[in-house]
Amino acid sequence: MYDFKKYHLRSINAATDQERAKINQELKDLYAGLSEDDKVVFNSQLQQFLSYEAKRLGSDFESIKNT
Repeated sequence: MYDFKKYHLRSINAATDQERAKINQELKDLYAGLSEDDKVVFNSQLQQFLSYEAKRLGSDFESIKNT
């Protein structure tokens, strides 16, 4: 399983755009080194992570909006 949360948190906390770009490049390099089968798994897990995060952010937003 890929730890997308680790990259996500590092990107959120990046001090500069250059640091954020470096983190994004790490993910691109990781992806480029994968086999075709592993790319399918990577993409699936990334979609699950993004979907979960979007739902969580929406829920957090609604909670804040309603207070």
